[in-house]
Amino acid sequence: MDLLITIAAAAIAAGQAPSAPSLTPAAAPAAPAPVLPAPFSSSKFAVSTAQEKFNWNAAIAQSFFFLGIQQGYRIAFQPFTREQLKGRYVRDWFRSVTNYQGWEDGDPFIANYIGHPLQGSVTAFIQVQNDPRGRALAFRMNREYWNSRLRALGWATLTSVFYELGPLGDAAIGNVGMPPKQKKGLVDQVITPTLGMSWMLGEDLLDRYVIAKLEGNNRVIKILLRSWLNPSRTLANFLRMRDPWHRDSRPWRVDQLVAPGTR
Repeated sequence: MDLLITIAAAAIAAGQAPSAPSLTPAAAPAAPAPVLPAPFSSSKFAVSTAQEKFNWNAAIAQSFFFLGIQQGYRIAFQPFTREQLKGRYVRDWFRSVTNYQGWEDGDPFIANYIGHPLQGSVTAFIQVQNDPRGRALAFRMNREYWNSRLRALGWATLTSVFYELGPLGDAAIGNVGMPPKQKKGLVDQVITPTLGMSWMLGEDLLDRYVIAKLEGNNRVIKILLRSWLNPSRTLANFLRMRDPWHRDSRPWRVDQLVAPGTR
């Protein structure tokens, strides 16, 4: 769960013997340079990931893990969802996905405009953390960063559609939107990825300009700032079985201080 610190081996210059006898004593061979641990640097990290490709298997597995948590919560704590599981699966699923009636879907504001953007940010971070071209990037006003986050927006959009309409999504598990008591709206499919993208950008900004400047080398402060001020990244880290406070841009574990120059 942590990036191994590479150790650079010092080159030892080999002396050459003189071609003819000399009255002066031979020079002593040069002493080897001391071997020092090299601090983490983004360039070294980039070299190590240059040949990597997007990890489709991990991204899909983490997305389904997240979906399982969401649907498990609904089944465990929503009696209506459990009741709807008794119906005919395929018929009720299709009735739900075809019952679109405008923008609103009848859910409260906190679900549509807080919960779903958080969901979209988590799924966007799932894409980022499995993309070697984007996972170590901090917020920057450059093409590399924005191309990375646009790819994350695409992933969040796909996972949002699957969550709403797929065979393991809300329309199938619990038949959200099935008439006559419910309806489907476009709100979730638009708000989840778009505001989710905004949420992720906000966390990137906080991570670079607030967390990285305040965390210092205090273990408790570092853990709390990284975890609490970046909640969707924290959950995405959990989904890949990493420390909640992990950062690909500046790796660190609880039993070590940050190497010089990593911030």
